[in-house]
Amino acid sequence: MKDDFVFVDELVPGIRWDAKYATWDNFTGKPVDGYLANRIVGTRALCVALERVRARAASLGFGLLLWDGYRPQRAVDCFLRWSKQPEDGRTKLRHYPNIDRAEMFERGYVAAKSGHSRGSTVDLTLYHLATGELAPMGGGHDLMDSVSRHGAQGIARAEAGNRQCLRSIMEACGFGFYDCEWWHYTLKDEPYPDTYFDFPSAGHRC
Repeated sequence: MKDDFVFVDELVPGIRWDAKYATWDNFTGKPVDGYLANRIVGTRALCVALERVRARAASLGFGLLLWDGYRPQRAVDCFLRWSKQPEDGRTKLRHYPNIDRAEMFERGYVAAKSGHSRGSTVDLTLYHLATGELAPMGGGHDLMDSVSRHGAQGIARAEAGNRQCLRSIMEACGFGFYDCEWWHYTLKDEPYPDTYFDFPSAGHRC
């Protein structure tokens, strides 16, 4: 990997992770180009901030589960190719029930140039430290629908409260939110705001 990029779990002990795009459990239905292992990668600055997030969440009885961090540009290109393929219905109901594939880009759920590729954006949620159960959020990762927006109508009060709790923690630790996705946060003082990297997300350090 590039200097200044690390496996997040090495610098933020105690987090959980499930790198969705390294698995078959994502909206494309298969592992995505550039994800070589089920681990989360990010900048050192991201990890420093996430350690603050972890500590603050723990004080409230929560742990962190990370779904994505650094995303190679080749993965984004893979998303774009996938969006132009014929619909097979395998992941539509779970991930984009009310839109067509191509609309993911038009509606801002997927970007041709993703903040993830700069290395300081993360997709994450909370879980209860006492039980290990995920905090209900009123929809899962990469549900590309209006219900995933901050302030969305139609979710339970407890779910809305959990979203607000996550947002409050993240903002207090230097992150900005993305309005369309309750799980998506970017470090405000990111070290590479204009650079979109394309090295694989796991492997031997160069």
